[in-house]
Amino acid sequence: MAISLGSLKSTKRNDPPVILLYGVDGIGKTSLAAEFPDAIYLNTEGERPPSDVELATPGTIESFDALLDFFGELLTEEHDRKTVILDSLDGLEPLVWAATCRRIGVNTIEEAGFGKGYVEADSEWNELMAAVSALAQRGICVVMLAHPEIVRFDSPVTDPYSRYQPKLHKRANALVREKSDIVAFMNYRVSIKEKEVARQTKVAHAEGGKERQIHLNEGAGFQAKNRYSMPDSIAYRKGQGFTELVKHFPAPTGISA
Repeated sequence: MAISLGSLKSTKRNDPPVILLYGVDGIGKTSLAAEFPDAIYLNTEGERPPSDVELATPGTIESFDALLDFFGELLTEEHDRKTVILDSLDGLEPLVWAATCRRIGVNTIEEAGFGKGYVEADSEWNELMAAVSALAQRGICVVMLAHPEIVRFDSPVTDPYSRYQPKLHKRANALVREKSDIVAFMNYRVSIKEKEVARQTKVAHAEGGKERQIHLNEGAGFQAKNRYSMPDSIAYRKGQGFTELVKHFPAPTGISA
């Protein structure tokens, strides 16, 4: 169908976001995600929520195809879920690679040679992001958790420096971040102080480390972004994280709404 002035419509979105949430160990990523309404918890092998968090779950994700099938059920069956928590993306990555290997007929992702396996895996990652986007368009918020890693960033405008990013292969990292509405990084707030210990000798030390923050825009030390004109960061207090975040984007309504 040809486009024309008569086909104009609004681009304003009213569906909840697809969120990539990563942060340092023990910061409270799962606890924050559990604050989202009527959540269902999908964990990969080795992941589990904190002992004080109770979530509905169908069990551990054992294959990439099984995850997509479950997303299909969420899209077509009647249910009362408004949020899907995927824990974690780096735990899912080996299952993505296994699906890619079956499709292209190799035993390992490296067997394809010269990085071709990771390029082929873009198909599976795009399939995943299309599925979570479909869930969001139907009123279900998707919160994808990930662990962090520290990598060297060779900036074209400054000297190289290190920063946090989600612990994924660089192609998957770029693809998932691009297709997420919010990339949030959680860390403790730390201030660096200098103390003079001798004449013309100063020692730097860290102070703080108890206040938790959710960073929502790119910083020198981490990857982050949002599509909702959100503040650079907000303080995270357990039990109040979702309340603060949802001020800036449409709340999940669930598929039956």
